Amino acid sequence: MLELSTFKIVVQNTPLISIDFIIENSKGEYLLGKRVNAPACGVWFTLGGRILKDEKMENAIKRLSKKEFNLEVTQEMLKFHGIFEHFYDDSFVDENISTHYIVMAYKIKLTHELELPTNEHSEYNYFSKEELMENSYVHEHVKDYFKQGNI
Repeated sequence: MLELSTFKIVVQNTPLISIDFIIENSKGEYLLGKRVNAPACGVWFTLGGRILKDEKMENAIKRLSKKEFNLEVTQEMLKFHGIFEHFYDDSFVDENISTHYIVMAYKIKLTHELELPTNEHSEYNYFSKEELMENSYVHEHVKDYFKQGNI
């Protein structure tokens, strides 16, 4: 892991690569967490995170799914949804540094309830597609995943 001062330089000068999980339950609802960190602090967002340097995609998917929603997922369990760009005016390293993410979004359909960690988000909720599209506290980047029409 990079020291914060070094990572600040990275965030300032390069895009970050991340994975977002579009998690659907058996009722056709989608899991979102209320973010506790910048960017997008305090709003509903999909679960996911950054890929680390020298980390293979398969390992990133397993690590992030275990960390974010306590289930070790494999690529075979996921359906690739697309590549998206997310731009933010702030970052978790400094509120005055903008963040640019290249996001690989994956969909997963759950067959059972999750035991969600309490340290990643302040709360969790399942939303129907209609509810999340109408909710002003759901981030626009999340809504972009559902505008494609193939969810």
